[in-house]
Amino acid sequence: MFRWPLMQDKMTDVALDKADPAGSLPSTEKEPDDEIEEKNQEDPPATAAEGEGAAGGVYRYIKGDLFTSEIFKVEIQNLPKYIGFNDLKKFLNKHGINPHKIKLFSKQMFAFVTFKNQEERDKAMKAVHGMQWKSKVLSVRLAKPKADPILKKRKQEEEAEGGQPGAKRAAGSQEGEEDEEEPLNIQIANAVTPGLTVPYEEQLKRKEKEVEGVLQKLTREIGNNNKAMLPWLFVQKEKYNKMCCPLEAIRPSPVQTEYRNKCEFVIGVGADGEDKTVGFRLGKYKGGSCAVVSPSETTHVSSEAKRIVQGFQQFIRTTPYAVYSPETYEGHWRQLTVRTSRIKQTMAIVFFNPQKLQEEEIEELKRNLRQYFTEGEGKESAITSLYFVRMGQRTSAGTEDLPCEHVTGEEWIHEELLGLKFRISPHSFFQTNTPAAEVLYSAVGEWAQLDQDSTVLDVCCGTGTIGISLAKRVKKVIGIELCQEAVDDAKANAEANGLTNVEFHCGKAEDVLPTVLNAVVSPNVTAIVDPPRAGLHSKVILAIRRAEHLKRLIYVACNAKAAMNNFIDLCRAVSNRVRGAPFRPVRAMAVDLFPQTMHCETILLLERVDYSSDTQTTET
Repeated sequence: MFRWPLMQDKMTDVALDKADPAGSLPSTEKEPDDEIEEKNQEDPPATAAEGEGAAGGVYRYIKGDLFTSEIFKVEIQNLPKYIGFNDLKKFLNKHGINPHKIKLFSKQMFAFVTFKNQEERDKAMKAVHGMQWKSKVLSVRLAKPKADPILKKRKQEEEAEGGQPGAKRAAGSQEGEEDEEEPLNIQIANAVTPGLTVPYEEQLKRKEKEVEGVLQKLTREIGNNNKAMLPWLFVQKEKYNKMCCPLEAIRPSPVQTEYRNKCEFVIGVGADGEDKTVGFRLGKYKGGSCAVVSPSETTHVSSEAKRIVQGFQQFIRTTPYAVYSPETYEGHWRQLTVRTSRIKQTMAIVFFNPQKLQEEEIEELKRNLRQYFTEGEGKESAITSLYFVRMGQRTSAGTEDLPCEHVTGEEWIHEELLGLKFRISPHSFFQTNTPAAEVLYSAVGEWAQLDQDSTVLDVCCGTGTIGISLAKRVKKVIGIELCQEAVDDAKANAEANGLTNVEFHCGKAEDVLPTVLNAVVSPNVTAIVDPPRAGLHSKVILAIRRAEHLKRLIYVACNAKAAMNNFIDLCRAVSNRVRGAPFRPVRAMAVDLFPQTMHCETILLLERVDYSSDTQTTET
């Protein structure tokens, strides 16, 4: 039986890519500090006692001026038995604490929690220390940062070489040689497209099975959190193989190769020893690997993107500037993002660390870039939009707000989807597989049950694709999006498609949605949410629950497991915290937007429970 290989963590995506699991590179991305994970291992991370020496040794990185939440880290001790990561996260959120990163060591009943700044860390320490949770009195103390993984690995290797018996060293060397014998194109294929050797029909079966497991778990969770639904759940489970609703057949991607319209490439030393190589990392930084391999033989990257990578690589090799080192924080060239469209427009975004270069040198570099891609050898790359981003040491948790300096060409690229035209800015979210996105949005339109009296709330709308695709069928579309660039694009897209019944609001959904919901008076309101991988903020869920005139919700999840808390909160029983009748799942389906990986999109249709109906326990 095929088992998916272990997948790298989130692929690098400097822009606000909400659903981009296959796309790019296994790396430190989205910045290791942005991960929230659970550990059930026996041994906690090494303490800061190891490796301290000149310049801080393996802890040197915390002395720089770049952002790392490891500086604001605490250890919560004496946690209750049998709690999971989600339990701890919800507990902290309930008390007004917003962690940046959580690592739970459940067998040892403690967790490491990091924060974005000292104020949030101190607030958490004051609030949690001495608090009682499930008969356990919690204690909190400052925690030491993790060791830099590259330096830690190197230190371990040096120690092994110095003290390891000869036989073991020889065995280790032989093992390394055997690993190196596998061609680099095979190694990188296994890293970024781990399902490549699996027949596509089998990939689809595996993905559908994954979603089935999510729905079965959701069924159990609804029963645990809403006893009133148990009779209905009992009937549903009998009908649908222990699931709370029918799972329709997975819809495949119309294309399985060269499907990505956006890729992020790192710049570093090649696995073959070539300096200034543009491509994908073979492993993650936290795994001790920085080697880069060209995307030239990967199957999911378009030929247009490969051509741009090759041309850009030739350019940077003619410059005196070194590649940026995540180990030493020296060097300049960091990343290349390429966006393409079906109408043959291409955007390249160059990320460069200026270090201490003078402004004149940077302007000269930008002029050389412009000349190379418009008149020089790079003209064959056919770039229609070129941007330059100064990406210095991080001083905050995000990179999406870094200003993009327009170098040459158009300010946007354009795409056609479902017969509509869309413009796309550098930081705007747009589904990375356009033909499959058409399948996804068509399914959403089919399920939404819209008419000319309907109002659609498009939450986390990106460039407005979902709402705009439905606008001609409804009375009004209201979009909400965090990224100002994307909102500007969405407004322009509505105008370009001749739509006057669409409006877009910029801001956090948890801040904007309650006001929007209160202002909507339509008797037929449907919300469509397509959030980032972590799901919707709990405030958004609570606002949706309170808006009882909202009867139907379509949730588009790029990671259904990560959205589980959202699903549960939409369905849980009414309480002092959760007001408004619950929803219940009535229909689900997977859509494959990421062939050759284990990822897919999941659509879940939820409808408000009508307690006045006598048939609520038996309806499908």
